[in-house]
Formats: sequence, C-alpha cells, structure tokens
Amino acid sequence: MEPQKLSWRKSSRSNTHGACVEVAFQGDNVYVRDSKDKGEGPILRFTQTEWEAFKDGVVKGEF
Repeated sequence: MEPQKLSWRKSSRSNTHGACVEVAFQGDNVYVRDSKDKGEGPILRFTQTEWEAFKDGVVKGEF
C-alpha cells in the first residue's frame, strides 16, 4: 500500500509544537509516521498484535 493512499489520523496526544504522530490502519497493519515530515519521512509498520503490545507497554510505563 502506498502511504499517500492511507487515511492518516493525528494522535490526540500530539501537541502544537511539532511533536505529532499520525497513524493509519489497513487490515492487520498499523502505520505510524511523524507528521512534521509532511509525508516524506519514514513510515513504521506494525501488525495489530505488535501495535497492541506497544500500547500496553506505554500504559504500563515500560518505555
């Protein structure tokens, strides 16, 4: 899937100082990018299982 064809959402935890993360969901994949790169930067891809494990780790303070 080409990144420009994904429907990106900005995180509700992002701030107005450029520290923004955007996510897009397609099937079992979750895509993450830095919004200040204006779609030109790298995109991380996770499976739904990996994404859930990441979110669980954030909530538990593992990072």
